[in-house]
Amino acid sequence: MATMIDVARHAGVSVATVSHVLNDTRSVRPHTRQAVLDAIDELGYTPNTLARSLVTARTRSIGLAVSAISNPYFTEILQGVEAGALEHGYSLLIADPHDDPEHERRVVQLLHERRVDGMIVAPSADPRELLGYLARHNVPTVFLDRFVDAPADSPYRFDQVGAENVEPMAQLMSHLTALGHRRIGMVAGLPGLSTTTERISGYRLGLASAGLPYDERLLVHGASESGAAERATGSLLSLATPPTALVTGNNAMTIGALRALRDRGLSVPDDLVLCCFDDFAWADLFAPRLTAASQPSKEIGAQAVRLLLDRLASPDRAARTVRLPCAFVHRTSCGCPADPPSADSAPRTPRTRGTTKTPETSGSRGNPESPGSPESPEKGSVS
Repeated sequence: MATMIDVARHAGVSVATVSHVLNDTRSVRPHTRQAVLDAIDELGYTPNTLARSLVTARTRSIGLAVSAISNPYFTEILQGVEAGALEHGYSLLIADPHDDPEHERRVVQLLHERRVDGMIVAPSADPRELLGYLARHNVPTVFLDRFVDAPADSPYRFDQVGAENVEPMAQLMSHLTALGHRRIGMVAGLPGLSTTTERISGYRLGLASAGLPYDERLLVHGASESGAAERATGSLLSLATPPTALVTGNNAMTIGALRALRDRGLSVPDDLVLCCFDDFAWADLFAPRLTAASQPSKEIGAQAVRLLLDRLASPDRAARTVRLPCAFVHRTSCGCPADPPSADSAPRTPRTRGTTKTPETSGSRGNPESPGSPESPEKGSVS
């Protein structure tokens, strides 16, 4: 097995130079660095990560605590984190906190005890214990997707990255109100999460922009997961005057809503139209294809890695919060006409904000409450 001394001899440099290249502890001339890397490759040298961590006090590992198993949205974020970490020579230790505050604190502690250099965490609805632990141990941390407020008297600095939520949800609502819908239900996420609060704000903003009143009976909570969303959607459909349109707060809840509609023999968009927050890899395969606000999931993950590495390099710098825009993906679950066959044969590129196509509003589907329409709101939503 090749050693560091073998690499140094093969490259014609000192052992110290090899160490600097491996640990990035000092600037090395480009041609010298390349000679060392070539020697490592030719000899098949494998660095001793444990020994290196004893010298540098760094393990070149990142702890990632997200509900990737119970929430499919985080799978794409995980891919972005993994790609960003690998690009910079970091490994990942992953734990699923299951959106449970107590379990969240335990898994973060376990990751910290394994001497990760920093953390990337999607915090729960009640992150007080988490914040307390991270602050006490001064763990470099980036929060992703969900935003938290640090205590006013805390000197602890953390960075945050996630998507915009208010405007994209308001855009979905504006699309539905432009089609003539006046009773629009929302299946919102777990109370306490910033994403839930902000998307509800977008829902209400969309109503207000269309001059429509907010009706609390049309807002239900699906706890950010499929089963609860199925039950919540059922309660909306059981109203004396059900909604004619529905928006869902994340992809898991979209699945639950679709199950509730299927169990009642209702179809989208003929009986009720649907728009969702979060796009799916398979959303284009549903019948009908789902109109959605698409989050830049992989970029959120990659940006979280960049923020964490910046924090590790400059522990005292000011905390940063990064918001990334969503894209409006116009398909057919909103009741708009299908795309031409030629467009269906190629992958769709999500439209960015500000370039939304305005659909034609013709016939009963476009204006469920227009006088003389063959579909009244009651029929359009089938109780």
